[in-house]
Amino acid sequence: MRINILTLFPEFFDSFKEHSIVKRAVEKEQVEINIVNIRDFAEGKQRQCDDMPFGGGAGMVMKPEPLLKALEQNGGKVIYTSPQGVRLNQKLACDLAQEKEITIIAGHYEGIDERVIDSKVDLEISLGDFVLTGGELPAMVISDSIIRLIPGVIKKESYENDSFYNGLLDYPHYTRPAEYEGLKVPDVLMSGHHKNIDEWRLKQSLKRTLERRPELLKDREFSKLEIKLLKEIKGSKKNDI
Repeated sequence: MRINILTLFPEFFDSFKEHSIVKRAVEKEQVEINIVNIRDFAEGKQRQCDDMPFGGGAGMVMKPEPLLKALEQNGGKVIYTSPQGVRLNQKLACDLAQEKEITIIAGHYEGIDERVIDSKVDLEISLGDFVLTGGELPAMVISDSIIRLIPGVIKKESYENDSFYNGLLDYPHYTRPAEYEGLKVPDVLMSGHHKNIDEWRLKQSLKRTLERRPELLKDREFSKLEIKLLKEIKGSKKNDI
């Protein structure tokens, strides 16, 4: 997979490509991360990429010419990081991981010229209902959420147990030592009984989701085991689930 990131500040991404899972994916050629400096496509001595908005107002707007020229050389699905976009979630990340190439525009200032959005952008993505200084951090978050889902980057069972992948929050995790300052690991996890462990983990996922993100359960089709475990958690009847 190829990920092109169009940015005014390419230095933001120096460390992103040099650590952890992303670095290994790049080294194994499972993903190519192409950082594009938008200023390279701007004209004039100053390589100006922003200008004052028509109609007045605070701030500056990214000019269309450099962006459109950069997009001519970078293909695939075009994504713009914007607080007005659809909310990034696990399902969207899974869908984007199926693409062979994507191009992410990291916006800045008051945003980019609307003509670029109208003519070239396929999808606007938001991280949440807040505003950041620029789109570099969202571009990294989007890329990271996609890269870990590319086949072979990490083990399938690792991301299948992540929060949201199966519609539930993740279960608690423990490691050695088995006891620390009076705090003990649940006995079931050291029992070696895999069926009991799986059931305990599912129950914990259901419990956490019910307590922290109950809206995730609203349209879920529950298995018989999940219904049984929810009854235990809630002490309620099937009709109350």
